[in-house]
Amino acid sequence: MKLQMLGGGKMAEALLGGLLAQGWATPDEVHVVEPSAERRQALTVSFPQVSVGDQPVAGVDAVIAVKPNVVSMVLPVLAEAEVRRVLSIAAGINIATMEAGLAEGAAVVRCMPNTPALVGQGMAAVAGGTHAGAEDVAWARSILSAVGKVVTVEETDLDAVTGVSGSGPAYVFHLAEALVAAGQAQGLSAEVADQLARQTLLGAATLLAETGEDPAVLRTNVTSPGGTTQAGLEVMAEHGFVDMIGAVVEAATVRSRELAG
Repeated sequence: MKLQMLGGGKMAEALLGGLLAQGWATPDEVHVVEPSAERRQALTVSFPQVSVGDQPVAGVDAVIAVKPNVVSMVLPVLAEAEVRRVLSIAAGINIATMEAGLAEGAAVVRCMPNTPALVGQGMAAVAGGTHAGAEDVAWARSILSAVGKVVTVEETDLDAVTGVSGSGPAYVFHLAEALVAAGQAQGLSAEVADQLARQTLLGAATLLAETGEDPAVLRTNVTSPGGTTQAGLEVMAEHGFVDMIGAVVEAATVRSRELAG
């Protein structure tokens, strides 16, 4: 057995699918621990060769993918099972808490993922704990790379990561909502406005990802002097768009610190 996942929710399912698709592990090398019988049945249907049960396997590296309020119950179970290395994607649970609840000397890597991992386009940041060496961090990165990109940071940076990329998809979805509503206000049908907004965001994100250009350069390339884009950007400037985004990220960062503290 190569890996076990504590929790069989959507994020764990996305990770499992990515790991199997990339050949990181074979189905018989993975075990999923899920307390819900209904969810266990669903996972068995989706991954028929993967071991699924309600108890962890002793001594096998684990991904903690349960709700934050369940972590305190999971840690002593993992300690008893002598699990020596864990990757936690449980939001707001700091490394010190996990190290205190696991077997002495266990390597802990904490992660902040985001929901685009569900479609293989996630952005995650990892931070290693007291007993986590370079090999442990590389192990965690290899798991998360199955569903997107990964960066390594200090744990103190994870709150800011939450503000930018953890909560970031919601900001983009809200922008999509606003574009659809604005298009309708200018006379477009709901269906056309929705299609325009979705593809525009996808296209712009793809340009950012594939060209590697500075966002400011890409913005300038679209902005003809005295043209339509400039007219729209001037309204953004008048309403303090950049300052607003700064305040949004700051608020999410501060809230992440409060939850962790």
